[in-house]
Amino acid sequence: MTAKTLMIVGTHSNAGKSILVTALCRIFAQEGYRVAPFKAQNMALNAGVTPEGHEIGRATIAQAEAAGTPAHVDMNPVLLKPEGHGRSQVVLNGKHHTHIEAGNWFSLKPYLWQQVTAALDRLRQRYELVIMEGAGSPAEINLKAGDIVNMRVAQYAQSPTLLVGDIDRGGVFASLVGTMTLLEPEERALVKGFIINKFRGDVSLLGDGLQMLQKRAFNTPTLGIIPYLPHIGVAEEDSVALEQPKNEVEEQKQPPVDIAVIRLPRISNFDDFDPLTAEPGVQIRFVERPVDMGQPVAIILPGSKMTLDDLAWLRQSGLAEQIVSVAQTGTTVVGICGGYQILGHTLLDPDGVEAEPGTQAAGLGLLPIHTTFAGDKRTVQVQATLQAGVGPFASLQGSPIHGYEIHMGRSRPIDDTATSLCYIGLAGSGHSDGAITAEGRIWGTYLHGLFDNDILRHAWLRSLGWQGHGQTFDREQAYNRLAGHVRAHLDMAALRQIVGQRDAGNRGARGQG
Repeated sequence: MTAKTLMIVGTHSNAGKSILVTALCRIFAQEGYRVAPFKAQNMALNAGVTPEGHEIGRATIAQAEAAGTPAHVDMNPVLLKPEGHGRSQVVLNGKHHTHIEAGNWFSLKPYLWQQVTAALDRLRQRYELVIMEGAGSPAEINLKAGDIVNMRVAQYAQSPTLLVGDIDRGGVFASLVGTMTLLEPEERALVKGFIINKFRGDVSLLGDGLQMLQKRAFNTPTLGIIPYLPHIGVAEEDSVALEQPKNEVEEQKQPPVDIAVIRLPRISNFDDFDPLTAEPGVQIRFVERPVDMGQPVAIILPGSKMTLDDLAWLRQSGLAEQIVSVAQTGTTVVGICGGYQILGHTLLDPDGVEAEPGTQAAGLGLLPIHTTFAGDKRTVQVQATLQAGVGPFASLQGSPIHGYEIHMGRSRPIDDTATSLCYIGLAGSGHSDGAITAEGRIWGTYLHGLFDNDILRHAWLRSLGWQGHGQTFDREQAYNRLAGHVRAHLDMAALRQIVGQRDAGNRGARGQG
């Protein structure tokens, strides 16, 4: 049996498509359906790894988690990772395929379209419902000839489609009507309803706006008005999300543990810090200017798609000098993946992976490591054991942790002044990862998802003066909360009819958490 489909497109980027697909995956899974997400083409630096070691968008992985199914490369066959100056890395079917410039993108599209349809066909054979997500806007008339992710996908699957508009940005009625006007008649016929997202205030203030919208937008009804939901706790697709406050610190008896995350121009995997944000008494700030640094108790250098370029930016901005200075006076500094490489002494690119062949750059010199970039990318989920018996992790030596790796560099110690952070794999058949200084204040690792490990996160925060009791970080709770919120404000009966699903009562629905 071929799965039914539902397509979610938006009036623009960051309208909330990814979050709504996550919610719908959880809602239909709760109702007993075997459901899977699908995004034909994703442009994002926030990537993750499937159990098979394939690289796909983090938002798609979150959607699969919400659906209660393992993430698979067929859910996101094309991933574009911008590298700057109009250049992107193409990850096809989970592996590095090529690099493209803006000028030669369209020549690759016919081949990519074949891969997209093949992945969708395979997915529809394994599930009952596939919830598909578009990208950007489906009405970019200058780009539609090369579309492989929006209405061309909907037409291929003959999928009912919902159009999402973000009212928080303003102009939502004009955006919805304008998008519908620019769609071709056969595309417009697939759009069965609108969702107005991120609403703040009293719905009654909309007056007869929804009736007027339906009249002007080809008789398309609005299926729901979703109120703004703060602190969602679900992986976002791209760094546009960082422009919104991640955490509002409430008044507390003790000052919050203030942690500055450097917002690199090509920051990746910023959802690494969601577990920190979720802890009461912890404040996460994304910083991109020295004047905004303040006096944090810790600084984190996150992952980067282009480590050498971001290292150069750190120096040009003055942040590199500032980080080194405060590290020397006692501030904790942590590096994750690309940030770990930046903390080292030297970075060498002999084969031109990121820059001209033979490029060599000096890191911040805070960890005694040397990094060489290699052409093969390591993408793997890992189980590891904490190896460091110093600093915040002194009592955790031998404790199991988990995470995932996505990187093209290999780092090695240049002396014995630092200890490895952890050991990946089985004793005798694995390898050490990361480095931590003798006093435990400065450390780094290639492992993304590290702070998802409760014991490690709590131990590190307590070393910073945090006095919280600690809580289990459970993304399942976030998915259930999100699903309940969307379900309460969406016409589910109309949606089930649009999708063509039977009433949930006939399915033996799972609990809604």
